[in-house]
Amino acid sequence: MSKEKIVMCFGTFDVLHLGHINYFKQAKLKGFQLVVVVARDKNIPLNKKVRHCEEDRLRLIQELKIVDFAILGDEKDKMNPIIKFNPELICLGYDQEIDTYFLQKELIKLGLKTKIKRLEPYNENFHKSSLIKRFCKK
Repeated sequence: MSKEKIVMCFGTFDVLHLGHINYFKQAKLKGFQLVVVVARDKNIPLNKKVRHCEEDRLRLIQELKIVDFAILGDEKDKMNPIIKFNPELICLGYDQEIDTYFLQKELIKLGLKTKIKRLEPYNENFHKSSLIKRFCKK
């Protein structure tokens, strides 16, 4: 990997919207290369219904010019993409349900110096996947 600052984002990205684009833009401003990890179908919680399979969601993210690398997550060990790319920064969405304290401990255990940053919302009352999906059902 390049010695230039790598920033990593994670998500399902089932219904791609402006909130996601803003998430990527904020993350890209914090580094040079933006790596986006798309959740595997197998790893999505059962209560979170998705409309698109992992391959389609990945292809959508790969088409975005702002994204330098888009990959599928690891089905068995969610830390493997982090180990592979060794990012300087992991950017989390404002509403991602990730325990940052636990994640930081795991990064330290792996000997990584990766920092974690929560990014700002983008019109969270409108550009949010759960709200968009609810609106589309009507």
